[in-house]
Amino acid sequence: MFTYIQVVTLAVLGGVIPSLLWLIFWLRENRDNPEPPKIILACFVAGMITTLAVFPFEYLATLFLKEGTIPTFASLAFIEEIGKFLACYFIALRTSYEKRPIDAVMYMVAVALGFAALENTFFLIAPLAGGDTLGSIITGNLRFIGASLLHTLASASIGIFIAFSFYKNKILKEEYILGGIIFAGVLHTLFNFFILQDSGAGIFIVFATIWTLIVALIIILERVKVIKQKTI
Repeated sequence: MFTYIQVVTLAVLGGVIPSLLWLIFWLRENRDNPEPPKIILACFVAGMITTLAVFPFEYLATLFLKEGTIPTFASLAFIEEIGKFLACYFIALRTSYEKRPIDAVMYMVAVALGFAALENTFFLIAPLAGGDTLGSIITGNLRFIGASLLHTLASASIGIFIAFSFYKNKILKEEYILGGIIFAGVLHTLFNFFILQDSGAGIFIVFATIWTLIVALIIILERVKVIKQKTI
């Protein structure tokens, strides 16, 4: 059995390090024109804080909605997506550090991975505290290839909507943001619903879909990089 300090340390390492590795991967997608490291770090930390900030709202949702239903999954998903967007908005999107369309995507990804880092930490505490090392490894791996990518995909989707509205007027920008949040919330809802309803082949299909969408995201990022005012 691990001591309390060991459990917390291993959970933090298991939750944060994989998210940082993913963050490095995504930042390399924009290595020619990188965002300021201090803002990326601030977004990552803000994402972690958001994990705690949305908890009371998620708890209230579970009190008033029936467990395991679409309304519950949707409520939790939209709470998280709105929370991540607001964190990114106040840290980066409303500042002068959003200079190019792709900046919004990178900042949203940083927030998402910060959120996933602390969320994954919490998920690792229980198996570690119970001395289930194998269960901890399995949980960590599944969240590394699944939940972390879902958060990234959902938040990056919002960033992409923002990117394509970069040169548009204020009203259209607000409409794009709303569209991005709705898209991210629906995607998050569907993932949560199917991952908890299915097993075996069903779970494989869900993860395969997420990975396919990640590939699509990488392709779209190439389009975002070359957005010019005259092409919108």
